Amino acid sequence: MYRNQTKEIAIGSVKIGGNNPVAIQSMTNTKTEDVRATVSQILKLEAAGCEIVRCAVPTMEAAEALREIKKGIHIPLVADIHFDYRLAIAAIENGADKIRINPGNIGSKERVKAVVDSAKEHGIPIRVGVNSGSLEKPLLEKYGGVTAAGIVESALDKVHMIEDMGYDNLVVSIKSSDVLMCVEAHELIAKECPYPLHVGITESGTVWSGNVKSSVGLGIILNKGIGNTIRVSLTGDPVEEIRTAKLILKTLGLKKGGIEVVSCPTCGRTKIDLIGLANEVERMVADIPLDIKVAVMGCAVNGPGEAKEADIGIAGGVGEGLLIRKGEIVKKVKEEELLDTLREELLHWND
Repeated sequence: MYRNQTKEIAIGSVKIGGNNPVAIQSMTNTKTEDVRATVSQILKLEAAGCEIVRCAVPTMEAAEALREIKKGIHIPLVADIHFDYRLAIAAIENGADKIRINPGNIGSKERVKAVVDSAKEHGIPIRVGVNSGSLEKPLLEKYGGVTAAGIVESALDKVHMIEDMGYDNLVVSIKSSDVLMCVEAHELIAKECPYPLHVGITESGTVWSGNVKSSVGLGIILNKGIGNTIRVSLTGDPVEEIRTAKLILKTLGLKKGGIEVVSCPTCGRTKIDLIGLANEVERMVADIPLDIKVAVMGCAVNGPGEAKEADIGIAGGVGEGLLIRKGEIVKKVKEEELLDTLREELLHWND
């Protein structure tokens, strides 16, 4: 797939932009001041496949907690700042690998410059973020409301402001909860912006609605070759954000690794609890480091044929099931043994 070429930026040990793969991000929902809870959540995110993590920094105590949090984790840590430029400087001084600011709500140019100077001194990137909900009044008047062009102009104004301060270690983020507006905005900014783009659909909703909106929006944007790091924003456990992000990237051919589970829809021929079985298989394979496709089929009639494109699969029958490899029946086992049989096959896949 064609990838829009941007400047390469280092966020701690992770590089984005250039020829680097799209990196997966999430954000903690613990109180950042609670170091133990925040570290615990980040470690769960790491295990799920998170590559960059962001923490809210609403207080000076939160900014100071970053130093201890970094000691307990293994991925780059980003500080999310709103309104108070002093928190951004404190976060940088306490080891943040990147800071996220909206220069529009930080205050005067002098305050923005103080943040930029600190980032420059410590050699860390700044993510310039603009959301559709924070569009400035003059741009709302110019464009007659919130528009993709207005979001892009707002973001580029802030980028140029920081460039004029002598700094170009930047990542740019433009987000909207309107999926098609977000797509249009990314198409526009990709033509004008040399910096890596952090992509996401903001305020996308619950795990159900947020997954749908994020998959559609991110799928379109990424498939156009745009985007260098992504976050699936969900109202829920942030680990779910990582699971969805990985599947989006894998589906688009932008990420390898991890078992893909495919399953057939239920029908009148289904004689087993296919819904429960498919969910159990999905949970079971999460910790198995293989890059293969596993099929879960509901009946022995069509199962083998429908599973032929998978590397391995199982198909249910009446009190029994089939183990299938590339569409060929390998073994017949009792229904209650299907899951364990599949797991054993996967654990010894490369033997």
